[in-house]
Amino acid sequence: MAIATEVNPLRAGMRLERTPDPCNVVIFGASGDLTKRKLLPALYNLSREHLLPTGFSIVGYSRSEMTNDEFRDVMKSAMEEFGEIPKPIDDEAWRNFAEGLTYISGQVGKADHYRRLAETLEQNDRQRGTGGNRLFYLAVPPSSILDIVQNLQEARLTQSNGWTRIIIEKPFGHDLASAQILNRELKKAFREEQIYRIDHYLGKETVQNLLVFRFANGIFEPIWNRRYVEHVQITAAETVGVENRASYYEEAGALRDMVQNHMLQLLAHTAMEPPVAFDAESVRAEKTKVLRAIRHIETHEVDEVALRGQYGPGWINGEKVPGYREEPGVDPHSTTETYVAVKFLIDNWRWAGVPFYIRAGKRLPKRVTEVAIQFKQAPLQLFRDTPTDQITPNLLVVRIQPDEGISLKFNAKLPGPAMHLRPVNMDFRYATSFGVASASAYERLLLDCMLGDPTLFARDDAVEASWALVDPILEGWKTSPPQNFPNYEAGTWGPTAADHLIADECCGWRQP
Repeated sequence: MAIATEVNPLRAGMRLERTPDPCNVVIFGASGDLTKRKLLPALYNLSREHLLPTGFSIVGYSRSEMTNDEFRDVMKSAMEEFGEIPKPIDDEAWRNFAEGLTYISGQVGKADHYRRLAETLEQNDRQRGTGGNRLFYLAVPPSSILDIVQNLQEARLTQSNGWTRIIIEKPFGHDLASAQILNRELKKAFREEQIYRIDHYLGKETVQNLLVFRFANGIFEPIWNRRYVEHVQITAAETVGVENRASYYEEAGALRDMVQNHMLQLLAHTAMEPPVAFDAESVRAEKTKVLRAIRHIETHEVDEVALRGQYGPGWINGEKVPGYREEPGVDPHSTTETYVAVKFLIDNWRWAGVPFYIRAGKRLPKRVTEVAIQFKQAPLQLFRDTPTDQITPNLLVVRIQPDEGISLKFNAKLPGPAMHLRPVNMDFRYATSFGVASASAYERLLLDCMLGDPTLFARDDAVEASWALVDPILEGWKTSPPQNFPNYEAGTWGPTAADHLIADECCGWRQP
């Protein structure tokens, strides 16, 4: 009799059967929160699961003064406190991992500091067998990106005997014009196939499973179109406020921070046509087609299809929380939006006339990200003359976080002599169905980059297409500042005016 064993979801993936070549991962911004909370824990988990090769090396680069041993101690402590890792840290696994962990104190704008980086990389090539393979991860503010790229090029670190790749964190530009400039400058030092624009939402298991759900099953794709779908709602709700990101958020706002990247990527995964093959270029080409097919919003019609909000004081999980304007580092008269809702229409054969509603906000009642597809009612109500309550539309919900999974709501008859109907759910959850926790998004994406697989990374044309959709909304809001901020209490589902955006065409926003 065969004995079932737990399988690591990364190890089981067909695209990830091979181990990457030994390489150097250079992390700029190595003393920052992203490195401590996400990048180092992800790389440690990959190493612990034996998914990284012998000789794999990490070089941290940041302004803080630290020795190699101090850097290792700081990272270990931070991982134990914040990281998505098994507790406690395995001593042997950490020892093997830390052997390849070194640190350089340097300024991103000082060319001579990059010579020290070059010496360290050459030393790792000789002593650890990294073969000239280099991955540069830019966990830095957007203003530092071009300085780093220029200095890498001048130090000849963009060329080696092995492969060279670069990962750029969001936000990728501030608007369409800046994104085009950034793409153009990056391509002076790197080819497009070397540039990996990371969006951690795309590394989540359920986002990837959305493609499998659609294209590996014959039951759903025939009804995934305008004939059967009433509308789509995509929600990204957070209970947290601006936290310690006020300086960034004051410049960005919810539209730039969430919609331009995460939310439009989720829309593209939901609405894309079947690719000709499951390879990077085919998948990314179909996503870009969808983004280009979305109807552009004219500046004068922004108020009809887009709504913004800002949270005031309120209650979250029984705790009193301040309003956005009372948060540390925020302008007390700030007009930055912490909530945004937009109605998009896709002008193609599959989706013509089907509204896609997107909303994202901070200080909402629940932390949840989901895609909800509501189907049209049956064409003939056979049960209209029976004592049946109003029939609930069929609803398919893809839960991105938390509790990753998929649920399908349909109507069933209650037991008894009378014809009473009630909606019921069929649920699939990753944790209970497979018996293992999903790998973190950064584990998947970092490993994909080391393997040279850009499928789950944004291509230059997709980034620019997203900004082209968002720019008119930004321009419309710029010329018409909000007069009523704050306009929703923390702990509520956003401004009441958001209900009017959706009320004319469906029964309202879902409350997950």
